[in-house]
Amino acid sequence: MAFYTPAMSIRPARPQDAAAIAAIILPVIRAGETYALDRDMGEAAAIAYWMGSDRASFVLEREGAILGTYYLRANQAGGGSHVANAGYATAAAARGKGVARAMALHSFDEARARGFTAMQFNFVVSSNAAAVHLWTALGFATVGRVPEAFRHPAHGAVDALVMHRPL
Repeated sequence: MAFYTPAMSIRPARPQDAAAIAAIILPVIRAGETYALDRDMGEAAAIAYWMGSDRASFVLEREGAILGTYYLRANQAGGGSHVANAGYATAAAARGKGVARAMALHSFDEARARGFTAMQFNFVVSSNAAAVHLWTALGFATVGRVPEAFRHPAHGAVDALVMHRPL
């Protein structure tokens, strides 16, 4: 049964959300299983990355608790600026309960509202079965595969997928 309910809301992240966002993204970064980021990245650097001026950041909350966060940005500048890119993270206790799906659907609407015509993920770690399953279920096609592009801490070198969907 999905955890996501109408009692949840998604809103733009505010500076005062930084600690809650850090509590979600730092364990994900430290695990080193899904993002090609320095596992030793400090809190300030992680927040600067997630809430950078080149992106719009959002949080999903329920009863005042932030359960997930995502950012939305242009995948490329200039001629590629009509394609969106996004990153998502869910609090450990909320995983598998519809939070990521709710944020993804929200991000598609937000991207359309900002004039994007497609969304592309440049580096989906192939061993991240939950993400690959969700993105495929939401209409993403794998348009590229980079062999052994990611050093997974448990699986060794695994492929990175390039996934795309029109909006």
